[in-house]
Parts: sequence; C-alpha cells; structure tokens
Amino acid sequence: MKKLLHLFLVSVLLFPKNSKSEVIDSEITTEVQNVFEPEIDSIIEKPKKESGFIYWYNNRKAEELSFSNDSTKLKSKNKWYESISLRGYAQLRYNRLLETNDQLKCEQCDRSWGDNGGFFFRRIRLIFSGQIGKHVYFYIQPDFASSASSTSQNFAQLRDAYFDLGIGKHNQYRFRLGQSKVPYGFENMQSSQNRLPLDRNDALNSAVSNERDLGVFFYWAPEKYRKLFSEVIQDGLKGSGDYGLVGFGIYNGQTANRPELNDEPHVVLRACLPIKIKNQIIEPGIQAYSGKFTIAKESISTGTKSTVDKNYLDQRMAASFVMYPKPFGIQAEYNYGRGPEFNKLTDSIEVQKLHGGYITLSYFIPIKKEILMPFFRAQYFNGGKKHELDARSYEVKEFEIGVEWQPIKQFELTAMYTFSNRRFEDFALQDNQQKGKLLRLQAQINF
Repeated sequence: MKKLLHLFLVSVLLFPKNSKSEVIDSEITTEVQNVFEPEIDSIIEKPKKESGFIYWYNNRKAEELSFSNDSTKLKSKNKWYESISLRGYAQLRYNRLLETNDQLKCEQCDRSWGDNGGFFFRRIRLIFSGQIGKHVYFYIQPDFASSASSTSQNFAQLRDAYFDLGIGKHNQYRFRLGQSKVPYGFENMQSSQNRLPLDRNDALNSAVSNERDLGVFFYWAPEKYRKLFSEVIQDGLKGSGDYGLVGFGIYNGQTANRPELNDEPHVVLRACLPIKIKNQIIEPGIQAYSGKFTIAKESISTGTKSTVDKNYLDQRMAASFVMYPKPFGIQAEYNYGRGPEFNKLTDSIEVQKLHGGYITLSYFIPIKKEILMPFFRAQYFNGGKKHELDARSYEVKEFEIGVEWQPIKQFELTAMYTFSNRRFEDFALQDNQQKGKLLRLQAQINF
C-alpha cells in the first residue's frame, strides 16, 4: 500500500493534469517590428552601473515614463484599435522683451515678431498614431494654433495625415502615402518639439513651407540603422527621426494644404549615413529636389509682373552634417538652387539663384534629472521665398544665443537672444532692411 501511494504522489508531481494544454508561454519578445514613427521612445530596462554620460541617460529613462510612439511593441494579440496612441505638445511664446526694432519681422518664422505681437501660441499639436498591422502604420497630426489670416488665430489645420506600408521582416522598405514631411533638410525633418532654436533656418525652410506636401515617398534602411535612429531619439539627442538611409518621393510641390496648380509634380531624393564611433554618432547627408512652382494669383500684388502661366523653375540641392551632442554637438546645412524671386529693378518675379545655410553648436549638461542645453546658431540666406507675397526677396544675416532647460520631461523652457539683419522686399516693401535685437521666450508642454 505504501508503495502504491508513493507511486501515485510521484505521478501527480511529475505529470500534472492537462500539462500540455495549460502551459503558459512566458517568452514575450520586445523586438522592434516596424519603426515607422520618426520620433520614437521605447521600453527601457533598469540601468547598469555605469558612469558619466551613459549612466545619466539610463538612470533618467529608468526612473521616468517615456513617451510612446507605437514604435516598439510587445508581441501580443491586441486588437488594432488597442495599438492607437494619443500624444502631443504645446508651445507658448513671447518675443517683445528687450526689443529694439518693432518693424523687424519674420513671416516664415513666427508671426508674433514685431509691432502688435504679444503672447502667442506657436503650436498646439495632437498626434494620433498606431501600428494597426505588422506592415501598416498610420499617423495623423492636426495643429490647433494655425492662423487663418493676420486677424484670426488658433484655427485647426491638418499638418500630417499619412500611412506607411512596410515590406520585409523589419519593414526596412516603406512606402509613405499622404501628406507628410518632404525629405529635404535635416532641420526641416526634425520635429519642432525637439529642435533647440525656436524657428527653422530661412535658407532650407524656404524650400518647403511648413515642411510638408502631399505625395508618395519611399524610404529604405536596414534594421540596425533603424535602431540607431531610434537610439538617437530615445537619448534626447535632437534627432530628425527615421527617414531612411535613402528617401525618394514624388509630391505636388505647392506645399501643405494647398491644391496642385500645374501638372508637373516635384521629385526629391535624399541619402544619409549615420556612423557610430565609440560613444559619438555623426550623420552626413545630401539631398536635392526639382520641379515647377506655380504662384497663386492672390500671392501676386497688383502691379507685379509675372509669367503668363505663373510657373517657375524650382530646384535645389543641399549638404548636411550632424554630430549629436554627446555632450558637444554640431549641426550644419547649406543649400544652392534656383527659384522665383521678386526683382525690384523690374517689378517682376523672375527665376534667380539662391543660396544659404546655418550652423548650430550645442552642449548637453545633465544636472541630476534635469537637462540644460546651451546653444548658438548663425545663419545666412540670399534668395526668394516662393510661398510669400510676390516671392519676396530676402537677405538674412542672423545669429542667436540661447539655452533650453528641461527640469522635468513634461516641461521645457527656452530663452533665446536674437541679433538680426533682414532685407525683405516685395512690390509694396521696396528698399526694406530692418536690423534689431530681441529676447525670445518659449514654454513647451509635452504630453
């Protein structure tokens, strides 16, 4: 009897009932499946015992929640709608402190510069995004701080609305369809949520107003480079996001939220190669685009001469170099091209040469859990801005000294002192050159 009881207990312990059907799978992988979203955060493990710069990053990320952009997902059986996330940010500015010239303005930069400028919502963004399938990702971003006119502010306007179709195990090949950023210029692709200077530089941003257009784009990057793009954003190093090692696109060319006005789309091509050398990452790149830009009738003053069909050649090429701030950083770009520009000698809009660029120097200073990033930027631009009245003619000489302070991850405060010398001329504003200085402040909330 004792032997039978012994055998029974052994069988129960070694061979439990329904053991094959009730085994729980304890292996949950965290492999990055489809890093579609340019700005990305991920699940971070507890920091290892390291010293200096790397220890600070890991410690900060381990103790605080990161913003999720649906780029790193646990393999699960969630429904597609359970993968949708909502995040965003808002920027409140004031530009009138220590101002020396209220006629110094920048339509492309910030419309609260100068006379009658006060507290101003620069951006109020909500971002809806989700990995709704292994090879399908969507991204929609409206802005609630758009200006309908000089007297009406804070209207909702679409910024991004696209979906990505991925090909390959890690979606290293992607087709992006819809309205999205045109891959021309590192700073153009860099989110305003991450950028140090308050506004993008005139030289490259004048290529694509609001950085976006409607079209079809193709991006390619192997898995290891996609992870490197992810790492740059995760570590708070002001990256531009994942736009591939190679990007190619066809788009309307009239800029975002504007209808196509001719039958000739723009074509853009960009290539970059991020290189990791020990603890440092550098990223050189080149890009170019070509097309014809049509100036709308309402953007031409009475008395300004233009071509019959109002079509103008629009071509540019640019070089970029980025060394991420670990802790010292450099970001520089320069472009050359041809495009429409107002000529005050003939009162006409003509195709003319343009050129210009910028350099930004920065330094990363961790103070316990806070971030302090002083920076300096110098920029120059000589050419026309096709999306402004009469393809307004510009010559910009400007440099800025500033600092970004992030006491907590959800709040940033930026102070920037600007020294500016701007010539901007159209049919009504001829021989218009303005010089001045001003202190600019921005409070940013991340949620």
